[in-house]
Amino acid sequence: MKDQSLWYLENIDVTGIFCPQKLGTHSKTEHSQKHYKKGDYIYMPDQSSDKVFFLNEGRVKIGTYGENGKEITKAILNKGEVFGELSMIGENKRRDFAYAMEDCQACVLTTDEMKTMMRDHNGLSLFFMKIMGSRVLEMESRLESLVFKDSRSRIVEYLVDLVKKNGQRVGYEWVVRKFITHQEIANLTATSRQTVTTVLNELRADNLLTFNRKRLLVRDLELLAGEIA
Repeated sequence: MKDQSLWYLENIDVTGIFCPQKLGTHSKTEHSQKHYKKGDYIYMPDQSSDKVFFLNEGRVKIGTYGENGKEITKAILNKGEVFGELSMIGENKRRDFAYAMEDCQACVLTTDEMKTMMRDHNGLSLFFMKIMGSRVLEMESRLESLVFKDSRSRIVEYLVDLVKKNGQRVGYEWVVRKFITHQEIANLTATSRQTVTTVLNELRADNLLTFNRKRLLVRDLELLAGEIA
């Protein structure tokens, strides 16, 4: 499967542009390599929105809190993905939080630094347009799924999308490493942890997949997709 990490949206070396120290160059952005420990909040709602982050290692959860204090997970990002990009289009204060799900390393640039880089690298403007557009489409798809699909279908649909985005093919099977918790899947699909556990166990009983805390193994992706009502 083609790697769908966001830096491949344009044929430019985004890693090298965001983190020039990796190329052996010296620039004012060399100080921007930041490390975050598992459990750290990289930013919180209402904090100043003046930085953009490029994830080099680890996983980051983007979410918010509802009126009742319930956590709402919007996305789980992996190595090579960008977040905090709304600061580029006028966001003054964060509306979401960014949480390190494991030890993370990120290149952090101010919006002014990013705008300067966009002037120097024409492809970056299109790169950010595609990031924002893809996330709008993803949120629209999740909204449609919430309105038109039942809980089981939403969970199966999420698993299929997860495999397409992060899976590696092993023979006829697909493996996703660093499988997330049942509660995280519930947060992403607007279901309950108990429902997620029930659906996963049913799919395992039907020999469509197997899973543990470290990985998800899908035995037949086409058959799994056929479970979406």
